[in-house]
Amino acid sequence: MASAEPAAALPLSLQAFNSLTMSQKLGAMVVVALTVALLAGTWLWTRSVDYSVLFSNVSERDGGEIIASLQQMNVPYRFSEGGGAILVPATQVHETRLKLASQGLPKGGLVGFEVMETQKLGASQFLEQINYQRALEGELARSIQSLSAVRGARVHLAIPKQSAFLRDEQKPSASVLVNLQPGRTLEPGQVAGIVHLISSSVPQLLPGNVSVIDETGNLISQSHDPERDAGLDPTQLQYVREVEKSYIKRIEAILEPVTGVGNVRAQVAADLDFAQTEQMAESYKPNPPPATAIRSQQTSEVGSTTAAAAGVPGALSNQPPVPATAPITTPPVAGSTAGQPGQQPLNINKNATVNYELDKTVKHTKGSPGTIKRLSVAVVVNNKLGAPDRDGKSRSMPLTATEMKQINDLVHEAMGFSQERGDTLNVANVSFTPAAEKEIIPDTPIWRDPVFIATARESLKYFALLLVAFMLWIRILKPLYNRLLQPPPVPEGMLASEPNAEFAGLPGQPQHISYDAKLAAARDMAKEDPKLVSGVIRDWVGGTNE
Repeated sequence: MASAEPAAALPLSLQAFNSLTMSQKLGAMVVVALTVALLAGTWLWTRSVDYSVLFSNVSERDGGEIIASLQQMNVPYRFSEGGGAILVPATQVHETRLKLASQGLPKGGLVGFEVMETQKLGASQFLEQINYQRALEGELARSIQSLSAVRGARVHLAIPKQSAFLRDEQKPSASVLVNLQPGRTLEPGQVAGIVHLISSSVPQLLPGNVSVIDETGNLISQSHDPERDAGLDPTQLQYVREVEKSYIKRIEAILEPVTGVGNVRAQVAADLDFAQTEQMAESYKPNPPPATAIRSQQTSEVGSTTAAAAGVPGALSNQPPVPATAPITTPPVAGSTAGQPGQQPLNINKNATVNYELDKTVKHTKGSPGTIKRLSVAVVVNNKLGAPDRDGKSRSMPLTATEMKQINDLVHEAMGFSQERGDTLNVANVSFTPAAEKEIIPDTPIWRDPVFIATARESLKYFALLLVAFMLWIRILKPLYNRLLQPPPVPEGMLASEPNAEFAGLPGQPQHISYDAKLAAARDMAKEDPKLVSGVIRDWVGGTNE
């Protein structure tokens, strides 16, 4: 009986497993191994990682540095089929890009001012100038690549050597090649921004010396000629639109209280003058007699009188004058002593010089750009609703002449109508056509929502894992476990020779009988019927009953 105690102490499941045959044991172990493998495979399938593109079309040098950084960060990576893209888990794409950007990757094959950090000692001035130009080109290309529409850029600078003679001085020039994103274009304002970026970064580089071309070889920068310079730039065009919108808003705001909201439409075409002129004028006007102003005056007099004869005494002075050879045609003036002996006439002249002030006007005029040259306004007013008829319906009626005149006057005042400026105004009263009802586009069904599809796909993986585990438990594991938990079969002799009620319940429910009760029942049976017990023991050890 000593050997029976350890065997009875084993768990019932282990006893049941030991009671199985060798083939049953091998089958149970195979089933358990397959179940574990299937569960592990399903779990790995649900935990499969989706890879997304981290960078594409990178140079070999940048690709090597990116792979080295990914290995240091312990980020798994893959390559696309063609090897043109580096793939990382979709959940780590943005985080990895930010980490690589902090390391300056990818560099895009461009060399910036970091080339100056590796400057060798003893480099010549020519080499320093070349490295500086390479660094400047690389930095400008990186700045242009930061635009959303630009995928890649190359900048070429032609910087001439400085000359000590002004007549031999040459201006630098630049060429920019931009590779745009698929389906994207650069607006004129963006092209002008690139031109000014290049011209502002290089000393003495004029915007007209910068050429920008796209990947197809088309020149997209504006060349400066007189005709194009006379056109409007985007800023001026925007100002024209703002002026027109302001007039439209003023006209509609003053008419809507009269006609009702939505019953008036206005359009304005503004002709603006952006020419900036400077004028200086200096004019002189004659002074009228009452308003004369004397600057300076000078008067001189010369008189004529008769004086006694005077001279040096002598024979010549005492002789009478010689008669004139020509006859005297002018008679002597009354009271004049001319011709009288002993007298000589003297002439007196008067001269006066008066300088008057002149009016002088100096005018300096500078015109402001953006002045309005002409306005053309068109206003359409809807018909008004008449009184309701017997059916309670109101019909549209045209406006009266008085109402149209009031509207016309209001528009004249709102727009600041000027006949001298050449403004035009046209106000029409028509019946508006009812707007067609817009087709209501139904919202995207929830089963077509990309977010819902991604969430459902992830949930389906976990649901499939639970379903497989449940089927394995119901179909394989639970029946096998129940079979292992079944008690070992009890010999028929013990069931037939049950002496008391307590031992009679042993075959049906052995788990409810304690070990001591079993041992006491076996002792009592051995005392009462030793032959039966010895036969049972012989059957256990493989003997034969005599």
